[in-house]
Amino acid sequence: MRREPSRSRLTGWAAGLTVLALLVSGCQLGGSSSAPGASATRPATQQATSSAGSGSATAQSTASATHSWSPAATAPAGNPPVASYDPAAHAVFTGYTSPDRQTPAASRATPTGFTTAPSGSGMDRYLNRQISWTGCGNFQCARIVAPLDWDKPDGQAITLAVKRKAATQRSGGKPADGTMFINPGGPGVSGQSMLDHFQADQFPGYDIIAWDPRGSGQSTPVTCGTAAQTDTYFNLNSSPSDQSQWDAVIAGNKAFAQQCRTSSGALLDHISTIDTARDLDYLRHQVGDSTLNYLGISYGTYIGAMYAELYPGRVGRMVLDSAVNITDNDSVSQVMGFDKAFRAFAQWCAGSSSCGLGDSTDGVVNRTVRFLEGLNGSPMRVGLRPLTQNQAATGLAYFLYSGKDSYGYLAGALSQAIQGRNGAVLLAAADALNGRDLETGKWDSSAYAFPSILCGDWSDDGLAGARQQWAEDQKRAPILGRSFGVGLICTYWTVKPARQLRITAQGAAPIVVLGVTGDPATPYQQAQWMSDQLASGVLVTWRGAGHSAWELGNTCLRNSVTGYLNDGVVPKDKTTC
Repeated sequence: MRREPSRSRLTGWAAGLTVLALLVSGCQLGGSSSAPGASATRPATQQATSSAGSGSATAQSTASATHSWSPAATAPAGNPPVASYDPAAHAVFTGYTSPDRQTPAASRATPTGFTTAPSGSGMDRYLNRQISWTGCGNFQCARIVAPLDWDKPDGQAITLAVKRKAATQRSGGKPADGTMFINPGGPGVSGQSMLDHFQADQFPGYDIIAWDPRGSGQSTPVTCGTAAQTDTYFNLNSSPSDQSQWDAVIAGNKAFAQQCRTSSGALLDHISTIDTARDLDYLRHQVGDSTLNYLGISYGTYIGAMYAELYPGRVGRMVLDSAVNITDNDSVSQVMGFDKAFRAFAQWCAGSSSCGLGDSTDGVVNRTVRFLEGLNGSPMRVGLRPLTQNQAATGLAYFLYSGKDSYGYLAGALSQAIQGRNGAVLLAAADALNGRDLETGKWDSSAYAFPSILCGDWSDDGLAGARQQWAEDQKRAPILGRSFGVGLICTYWTVKPARQLRITAQGAAPIVVLGVTGDPATPYQQAQWMSDQLASGVLVTWRGAGHSAWELGNTCLRNSVTGYLNDGVVPKDKTTC
């Protein structure tokens, strides 16, 4: 999921275009020499593509452990009060205890967007309010106040940034089909940026609304250290090979977690997906819809599935694209998805006269692995900056999100780095995926929101579990498993995770789950598992490569989506396109 890369597919379209421009022009970053050539999360192993994965392309933590389910103590209500949540009404995972999380340092931080609660008392402060929309280019925008803690509505309030594209088909002044909410994933990516490029014309009867989830974008954002401190964090060697390197990466993760606590304070304690699902139910209420229509991509599938678990009776037409893992099955990890995707690229490369990285699939793979290993402890200089092993792997991952469309660019980036000792393009790609501005060196909020949400959601098994998980990943993903590094960000986070809910959404309307057979970031099996575990899940498969079936898929796949969202026609389960 990272940026997901969402950024659903890439960190953001602007950043993606900048990286591709570098490839085409052979542009040099930071004075490097010129050279030729051109979202997930899961309860058990917590594997999700990372904007802050200890300087790597993935945030991986915890190892296999014995998990069990604790049943719900009470029966869940299909339509509980707006934005409510009864923990006792949901079965939960048990097993991991997050033993190495840090005690939070004292902080009185007031992040941007902290505001005074509206006048009134209790939930009436919020339920009786109206949205005030204002024009913002071709859209309408609003700032909506919500409680920091939904269970304490009289306390601190935060701000949610919302953007709307009005329906072109209306009836009696209202959208013909109501409202459809969209989210591109991340976690922590701006939803508003998704709407800027979303094909709203495919859904003419809906007002399309996107929002920046709490902690991200223009909503009350998580902040951490300075740009220099964040650079230091992402420059960590997250593939340690001796004790001194282990000590350094552990210390770096501890320091980063405390920086986030110092700058963001209590916001970190209320940023889980459960909190966001409650926000989403409030937004649904605010626009006057009795049910939620929703399209979520990558980590956005987790928001949708969580909403369906909390409010099954309020699920309208819901499509979850490129599903994350909501089950306790950890047999397929995210890094395995990237390994599979890279091997597909290597096969293409070996058969392409323009690639030049080897004349066999194994030859391309072996040459790439040697290159990555050569950066361990000896980064390539890109001007004043290092291209570390983990950053190089992150750069490779960036291109794999777009499947075959980016194979030529990936070949060029690798050629520049391997043959010309110019890592500028790979570092630019890593920056784009991690959330670092290519021109200013500043970090966007997703670099901080990603670990905050991830670690707020999932429990872990401490340092011992992270080390074991990394060892297993290297066996299961021999191309990139080592280079992606050990995931320690949640190991030393300063927040205890939310309850680990078993998501089944009993009683919900049909939920269409989309899967891509060659998805690198959210492996296809996760879509199969999600559709099976959701009581009303319906699986639609696209045989293709890349991340996001809706954005990359064929006419068959897209017709399944528009047919359901626009006309209510439920696709046949296990449809394959």
